[in-house]
Amino acid sequence: MSLSTRIEESAAYIQSKLGGLLPTVGLILGSGLGAYADDLEDTVQIPYAEVPGFLVTTAPGHRGQLVAGRRAGVGVLAMQGRSHFYEGYGQGEITLPVRVMKKLGIDTIIITNAAGGVNEVFTEGALMLISDHINFSGSNPLIGPNLEDFGTRFPAMTKVYDATLRRRVLDMTRDEGIQLHEGVYMMFSGPGYETPAEIRFARTIGADAVGMSTVPEVIVAAHAEMRVLGISCITNMAAGMRDEHLSHSEVEDVAKRTHLTFVRVLDLALAAIKEESR
Repeated sequence: MSLSTRIEESAAYIQSKLGGLLPTVGLILGSGLGAYADDLEDTVQIPYAEVPGFLVTTAPGHRGQLVAGRRAGVGVLAMQGRSHFYEGYGQGEITLPVRVMKKLGIDTIIITNAAGGVNEVFTEGALMLISDHINFSGSNPLIGPNLEDFGTRFPAMTKVYDATLRRRVLDMTRDEGIQLHEGVYMMFSGPGYETPAEIRFARTIGADAVGMSTVPEVIVAAHAEMRVLGISCITNMAAGMRDEHLSHSEVEDVAKRTHLTFVRVLDLALAAIKEESR
């Protein structure tokens, strides 16, 4: 089955489950951050296993379901967990949900992740708006035949993360006394955590945080001319920056401890999107 056919079938199935809900914002929730979707109102839950063409995530801390609902007066389609390149899937496969969102009429996407801090200013639990990224995964989701219905063969990646939306969210969080950093996210393929030498390299070339996701979804969203807001939760300092052993359970624990602040930042982001749509 072609990728285009899978997108069409996935979108049609999800649409049949939404009833009167009309989501305009897509939300991808990373490791330990999926609880935000539990706070949506008038929800419809759709396990990935039920959606034709969707992958079933195997990563710990990823529930593997879509949650459609409303929050702050905005229709949202949230992914509680994602599939990753390191799970053995191609990047074209793991980004299928982004194209499905576009097919459903969603034009803005908020992509979140748990990340390792490279910038020495950061502390565990810090939140970072992504201003740019470095794709060090060794692949690209646009490799292969171009899907002309979504975008051009050679999409620009100069202004991927919407500057106007970032500025509004920064202003709103500052007004509430929430510290929100900005920085560059660098994607490694995983699943092994980075070595100290790789982190020194990442810092040298301008990365502020590292992780194993997000960049493929952002590239596909940019290809489809969707507005993108990216948020990293710094759940640990990267290898070599602390004399400690890194573990995924630590990542999840820190993400859960930042839940209330994370929820407020996402609510402010939705409020900013709603104001701009008036």
